[in-house]
Amino acid sequence: MKLNWEPITLDLKTTWRIAHGASDQRHNVVIRLEEGLGEAAGVPHHGESQEGIIAYLEAVAGEVSELEDPGLMEDILNALPPGSQAARAGIDLALHDLWGKRLNQPLYRLLGLDPKGAPQTCYTIGIDTPEEMARKAVESGWPILKIKLGSPGDFDRVVAIRQASPARLRVDANAGWNREQALELIPRLTELGVELVEQPLPVDDLEGLRMLRKKKFGVPILADEPVKTSRDVARHAGAVDGVVIKLQKTGGIREALRAIHTARALDMLIMIGCMVETSLGVTAAAHLAPLCDYIDLDGPLLIRNDPFAGLAYNGPHLELPTGPGLGVTRRENSS
Repeated sequence: MKLNWEPITLDLKTTWRIAHGASDQRHNVVIRLEEGLGEAAGVPHHGESQEGIIAYLEAVAGEVSELEDPGLMEDILNALPPGSQAARAGIDLALHDLWGKRLNQPLYRLLGLDPKGAPQTCYTIGIDTPEEMARKAVESGWPILKIKLGSPGDFDRVVAIRQASPARLRVDANAGWNREQALELIPRLTELGVELVEQPLPVDDLEGLRMLRKKKFGVPILADEPVKTSRDVARHAGAVDGVVIKLQKTGGIREALRAIHTARALDMLIMIGCMVETSLGVTAAAHLAPLCDYIDLDGPLLIRNDPFAGLAYNGPHLELPTGPGLGVTRRENSS
């Protein structure tokens, strides 16, 4: 199976601001194994770059190209050396896509899942002035909003959106608060009807998360950035109410499934999310959505030049393609 790749630049519809910084473009890599397609996202605050992803692919290309049967993906993935999780995820996605195409079945069917059982997805509002965030919330018309926080003025931002929109609200501090800020803000946000809080504390403050959970604010607290594998899920048991699973963090679908099953065994809530990715990467994640309690899969809605067609948005409802594998195709006039 020959391994090929292609760097792509994604132009964002608006400047994307979160607690980690701001960007107008993202630099990802499309990966191909025969007719199988995958995507790797270069996310700086996860230590991933387009250059690093390509360097990893160059290092494993010879070994991967010697393989013949995508059905042996566990053996293939276990044989990959440690390194870029995003690159590993792209290879994993391409293997699953190829597996489904060879068997002429959509991935969700091979996994025994029904896409009709998936929850609704939220739509994310990046950090801006309270007025601008409220405007974007109204303009989106979305019934579930995730609000990026993690900088001074966070409470005013949520108040402005709450006054402007009847949507269900979730907040994500992206590790941008300290313990004192979280203790002050979470009760006040709960009074505004916020239904969950994502990664309120720095990634290494596990005891701080445990302390917050013991306060029983009446709103679930989910861990995101420090949760990459099933081992990380187990490590956070008792410290948070749930975890955020992303294929680019887990290294692909196989480990994401293990992380999801681990969370279920530990009675934890599960959100499946994405980085800024095209319809290729996000459709792959959507195949696992029926296993989750929350969905945050709005990546394609944030970019102008999505080169792929895959999942469709019927408002907040996701509609998966019925084609084999991931069901994703390249758009015409997309190089």
